[in-house]
Amino acid sequence: MFSFQSKTSVNFMIFFFLTAEMVVCSQSDHDPVVPTTPLVIFLETVQQAALKTFGPTNFDPKFYVDLSLKFDLPVVKQAFNDLPQTENGSVLASDFNGFMTKFMNGAQEDLEFVEPVDFVVDPDGFLTKVVHQGVRTWALEVHSLWKNLSRKVSNRVLENPELHTLLPLKYPVIIPGSRFQEVYYWDSYWIIRGLLVSKMYETAKGMVLNLIGLIDTYGYVLNGARAYYTNRSQPPLLSSMVTEVYKRTNDTDLVKKALPALIKEHKFWSWGIHNVTIRDAQGSTHNLSRYYAMWDQPRPESFTIDTETANKVKNDCEKKQLYRELASTAETGWDFSTRWMKNGSDLTTLSTTTIVPVDLNAYILKMELDISFLANVIGESSHALHFAKASESRKKAMDIFFWNEEKGQWFDYWLNASSSHKDVYTFDASYQNQDIFASNFIPLWLQLFNSDETVVNKVAQSLESSGLLRAAGIATSLKNSSQQWDFPNGWAPIQHMIVEGLVRSGSKEARSLAKDIAIRWIRTNYAAYKTSKAMHEKYDVSKCGEFGGGGEYVPQTGFGWSNGVVLALLEEFGWAEDMSPYCQ
Repeated sequence: MFSFQSKTSVNFMIFFFLTAEMVVCSQSDHDPVVPTTPLVIFLETVQQAALKTFGPTNFDPKFYVDLSLKFDLPVVKQAFNDLPQTENGSVLASDFNGFMTKFMNGAQEDLEFVEPVDFVVDPDGFLTKVVHQGVRTWALEVHSLWKNLSRKVSNRVLENPELHTLLPLKYPVIIPGSRFQEVYYWDSYWIIRGLLVSKMYETAKGMVLNLIGLIDTYGYVLNGARAYYTNRSQPPLLSSMVTEVYKRTNDTDLVKKALPALIKEHKFWSWGIHNVTIRDAQGSTHNLSRYYAMWDQPRPESFTIDTETANKVKNDCEKKQLYRELASTAETGWDFSTRWMKNGSDLTTLSTTTIVPVDLNAYILKMELDISFLANVIGESSHALHFAKASESRKKAMDIFFWNEEKGQWFDYWLNASSSHKDVYTFDASYQNQDIFASNFIPLWLQLFNSDETVVNKVAQSLESSGLLRAAGIATSLKNSSQQWDFPNGWAPIQHMIVEGLVRSGSKEARSLAKDIAIRWIRTNYAAYKTSKAMHEKYDVSKCGEFGGGGEYVPQTGFGWSNGVVLALLEEFGWAEDMSPYCQ
């Protein structure tokens, strides 16, 4: 259960939750849903049959919706329907495998390995501050992983897109790795940060252009470049990618291509279902944003898992609302965490659509600042002025509704759940979720916050006393729930944003804390690599050298954003010759 301030009574809490359950169900039918494709629907059926045939051991539902067809859908569908089935829908394993061989292509055959055009084994000027030879050798190995993760969409996808769930992208990409054989939105920011350290500017630019292409087609960047991800986005960091590439390359042509797309994306996040209007104590109204997926069915990539989860709730309309919450939580990137749950031990109590998140609004505030900066670069002064004013308004709202002076943190705000679609909500400080999550410190990443030394020192002290800082980095939360975005897992993006915010401040103490966190994180990556010969998606920050676990799938290696963050931190801090990279 998330904690309100003490003045909130138990009776009010009960009313709050019961009212939420009564209201959201009746409104879910009116919320937007992006239609799926016949291919995705068919592959969900294959996924369900595979689970019944082979059982849950080592079963990954995503594998089946990543498959492509060797023939037109009606032909493949008929062949599948002709397979003899038992009463529970299972198929003989031999029949199922025969069908797969004859009618389906493998889940990873849509993408082809491609040598990056700008990869150099040891780039000129690479990590000049890393003088420790062992760390430098490792960093070059991490750098070389870009080759392993480099892909291009196969011509088969471009020629017959209706046979594939992979979306056609024009330029080569860097994938996260393992089961994630496609571009993901927020992963791409830290991949690009690493590519820039590796001097791979063309690859980074191509990834940005691919995401711009998704906005041109859909109006927003998808969660990932698959047909089944069209119903939601992910943390919006495209403006940050464009800004970072521009700062390294001075490529104004890229800025000109990006600006219209960024303005379109800003509208996606600041209007309609993502917009929340809140009235402050003085009667003034302010606009902030929330996550809200355009979907009310099981997520295709987790269809069998979501179906099983929803079997715990009472009726169809409650199931539809739960499916929307599951998809909306996937949109946050934090899938899953007690941060989004009324009851931390029960996934069916997800309430993401009634939460106004600190980090999302920090990303959108940064988007507004970035758009203003980029518009100035190409002489679009009216856009620059408009988004500068928008950033001022959002900063003011974040100060009012998220910032807690006493605690030195920014807290998520839970909406009054008597209606999930009010025109205007009235602020109540008791609805701040004062549980400790790493997201409470993300606004420090922004110059608007890290330039205030008083705020920086207060936040740094709060972080040090929060319990999140562990032997190997910053934990995502203090709750060990078995969800992957909870304790003891630490994630590369979280470390990087908080460290970068601290190091960019003018505070000597904050910069010292940043370096300490970076050293811990680099050491755990180094140690895990030495024992497993792999970079990992997440790490157990309670023990140096251990990778993380929990969640819906087995731990993944590769790994795009972990590689990028290690390289970015080594570029920032270097590594002294007399400093051991091993766990202390």
